[in-house]
Amino acid sequence: MRRHPAPIRCSAPLLVGLALSLASCRVCDRCLAPREIVVDRPIAAPDLVALTQLAPIERGKPRKVLDGAGWVFGIPAKIILWDRRVENHRVSATTEGTIAEYLADNDLEHVKVRINQYAPLEDWRRLRKNRTVGWPLRYTIGTLSVAAEAVFPGRLLGGDHYNPWTATIHLYSDVPAIAIHEGGHAKDFARREWPGLYAVAFGLPITVLYPEAIATGDALAYAERHDEEALVTEGHRILYPAYGTYIGGAAGQAVGMTIGLPIYAGAVVAGHVAGRLPTEDVSEDVSEDAGD
Repeated sequence: MRRHPAPIRCSAPLLVGLALSLASCRVCDRCLAPREIVVDRPIAAPDLVALTQLAPIERGKPRKVLDGAGWVFGIPAKIILWDRRVENHRVSATTEGTIAEYLADNDLEHVKVRINQYAPLEDWRRLRKNRTVGWPLRYTIGTLSVAAEAVFPGRLLGGDHYNPWTATIHLYSDVPAIAIHEGGHAKDFARREWPGLYAVAFGLPITVLYPEAIATGDALAYAERHDEEALVTEGHRILYPAYGTYIGGAAGQAVGMTIGLPIYAGAVVAGHVAGRLPTEDVSEDVSEDAGD
């Protein structure tokens, strides 16, 4: 007797993904509301500040073959966030200026920005100077973080991120909203008395949702405070689905690969949907103001 596949097996992951999509829309609206991070005085090691001021922002030299390969490796991220500028390894002066202004506005003098640059030896030097992190964590987990960036170079594999162990922002995408989001992470860590423990506690798949929401909320608040409609719109359309990847990733690890993939896809789609709703409201408000 011929067996037919049970429809419940096929539909269950899809139903879970759909349910998470609907839930994620509400999560995005509540968790990612614009909230500026308040820092009375950034906590930074004086030696690290002095080292950073020698060259706060550096760019890697253009390498057509290497950057072309990096663009290809970044195709999945471009599709997930639906933006060709993501991990394109060609960061414009506009994006550079945005993150430079953000760091200056928030007195983050100790934060280094590497734009499409591979410099593990210099990052190791920054790790040694970053004495806001205790040496036990600095020379264990911090060393592993620098080693990982050396073995799996973002210059090729992409992955915009902030490394709290070296206080360095690594950028490979020409998206200003992503740049200030990473700046939000730097600002968040700059107010922590124990940044090393904070990095360990909130570096796991589930707990990472907390600092990601904080950085996203600060990025959106920064864009609104500067009254930059384009940046506000970009922030919602890029950072919401980006947050969805963390929700989907955390849920997927909890339930396994079979159900995890639909959950991941559902969370990303939910992020795109939720990210476009606020921007439409912003556009309507601007149009009404213009009419008045």
